[in-house]
Amino acid sequence: MRSAEHAAAPDAGEGPREAGAAAGGPGVVVGEPGVVASEPGMASRVADDRDDGRDETPNERADRNWNEILQELRVAQTGTQILGAFLLAVAFQPRFTELDEYQRSLYLVLVALAGVAASLGLAPVSLHRAYFGRGEKVRIVRIASRLLAADLVVLALLAAGVTSLIFDFILGRTAGFAALGAGAVVVVGLWVVLPRLGIRRRAGRPRHESATPAR
Repeated sequence: MRSAEHAAAPDAGEGPREAGAAAGGPGVVVGEPGVVASEPGMASRVADDRDDGRDETPNERADRNWNEILQELRVAQTGTQILGAFLLAVAFQPRFTELDEYQRSLYLVLVALAGVAASLGLAPVSLHRAYFGRGEKVRIVRIASRLLAADLVVLALLAAGVTSLIFDFILGRTAGFAALGAGAVVVVGLWVVLPRLGIRRRAGRPRHESATPAR
């Protein structure tokens, strides 16, 4: 009788998962942070470590962030292609020989910036291919985000420079410098100041409102 009772009761040395399984319920892991209790037949998953209104693991968050970065890269690459195509077409126009030394120098600088922007836009894809299948998605997302930020800086310089070149060629040097300054102000206002204002406004909201997921 004693041996039967001993066989039916779970061993005191068994972990919480085995004890839960012996009782017929789901295995509950105690003392293992970041792991959610799973139902029988289902694999456990890492718990969400952020209070942002989303129920996702760090790997799921990395996958989502990577997809968002790809969407942003597509938009940035479209701008690079438009400006780059314009610069390439200019060199084959009959009036290209009318550019003075300053305008030609500015043109060559802009062509170089277009090449840098294209390289920065493609770098995250090359990075993803190099780390593919190695479980480094979080690192890929972090580096790709920095590359995207650098690409946006180059695109800002490229957009302002192209505008300045056109105004300089058509209206003169003073108009070209004015267009360069105006373009810089517009880019800084839309790409730097406006996002920071949005971040400050969100930071001033109550925490329960900030954590509400977007619809």
